[in-house]
Order: sequence, then C-alpha cells, then structure tokens
Amino acid sequence: MKVLVDTSVWSLALRRNEQSQISRKLEDLILSSLVVMIGPIRQEVLSGISNENTFLKLKAKLKPFKDSIITTKDYETAAQFYNTCRKNGLQGSHIDFLICAVAYNNDFLIFTTDNDFDYFSKYLPIKLFQKD
Repeated sequence: MKVLVDTSVWSLALRRNEQSQISRKLEDLILSSLVVMIGPIRQEVLSGISNENTFLKLKAKLKPFKDSIITTKDYETAAQFYNTCRKNGLQGSHIDFLICAVAYNNDFLIFTTDNDFDYFSKYLPIKLFQKD
C-alpha cells in the first residue's frame, strides 16, 4: 500500500543530521517505491528555508517524488472531514484535512509524527502508517 508522507516526517529526515527510527522507515519506504507526495506537502517542506543553497539542495532531493494529483473530490472530502472534526471539537489545518482526504480517496496510509492525525483518525476513515 502506498504511503503519503507528511511534512513532519520529511522535516525530520531531511533537515536534521540524525538517523532516527522515523528516518530509517522513510528510507525503507523510498527504497520500496511506496512514497507518495502532494504539492502542499512539498510546499510546506520547502517553506521557511532562508538559505538559497539549502533550499535548492532540498528541492533537488524532493524532485524524484512526483506529486499525486489532487482532485475536486479531494477538496470536497477535505471540507467534509474538516466539518466532521469541527463538529466533534477538533481543529486542524486545511492542509491536514487535505492530506486526510487524498489518503482516504486513494487508499494511502498517512505517515506522520503529528499527533493531531491520531485524533482525526477517531472520527475520520483514515489509516495511519505504524511508525513504531
């Protein structure tokens, strides 16, 4: 099953020099050709890098991962997921709900270190990649 890798995982693996369990799992997924990317995650990963050389190096590292197409259905599902969570007292970013929608509509797992997705999964039909 393909895995949509969230910004939190990319940041841990690409911006830090440590080899964590998360980094190793991402590497395994990459070697198995299971990683999925979407444009909003690419934008988040590349945002906030003030050094142009660092930005270009990171951009080059992400280049092999082609963006999965985001459809109107994904945006509508994201809005529905937002409404469902809001009704249940949960808030999240629009990008987080778009990640949930793309993953749900394409039967992807979500690989994240963001605990908000654990809460979302109580109300949304998403599947999380087991990071442990």
